[in-house]
Amino acid sequence: MHPNNLSNEIIDQALEQRGALHPLADFNPAQAALLVINMQQFYLDRNPAAGSLCADINRLATSIRLGGGQVAWLSTTFDHTDPAQWSHYFDKLLSSAQRDAHLSGLAQDSASWQLSSELRVADQDWRVPVCRFSALASGASDLEARLREREIDTVLIAGLDTNISCESTARDAMMLNIATIMVADCCAAASDAAHMAALENFQITFGDVLTVDQVLAGIDQTVRINHAELSTG
Repeated sequence: MHPNNLSNEIIDQALEQRGALHPLADFNPAQAALLVINMQQFYLDRNPAAGSLCADINRLATSIRLGGGQVAWLSTTFDHTDPAQWSHYFDKLLSSAQRDAHLSGLAQDSASWQLSSELRVADQDWRVPVCRFSALASGASDLEARLREREIDTVLIAGLDTNISCESTARDAMMLNIATIMVADCCAAASDAAHMAALENFQITFGDVLTVDQVLAGIDQTVRINHAELSTG
């Protein structure tokens, strides 16, 4: 998998700008949502190494559920209306072969639209179809309404690709005033360079970058404290 260590330069910038390297690490898991993006066979076929993310995503999803939070599986989903509604992308930025491949491969309920069989999806999890790179772009999905109704104040980002749909959704979440964490080793891109550039840019300006073990340690500590308070209350 990709390297995930932030450079010393980025660490120094973050410390100077924020006074702390990981200002979002202490969050309430009961008010958090894990957004797992595009872990569909269509994308896994194009980046086979991304299948190694599944075990850590499952660990993280289990911990979020135990902490009282929400897990959401975001799936790119296209139908016959999308080429007209998003004509710039379909007509200008995709070849005709790629256009056809995206429309057929990401049609809802097609074989390649499905999530990886290695992922463990629970009944209480959300399944969210998305028709833009950012799930929080206007008209892309109903994700924002769901987050607001659930009173979510923190989102954790996992999935594919780090520098495309993950980063796009993460940036928009931050600009909607939601604390946003990219889980470095639960995301993947086409190259190490693309992955690290997205994470380092995000760390400086938009939110926080943590590893899955850092997130799990924080959740476990919060759950233990909450349980202790309940038992003595």
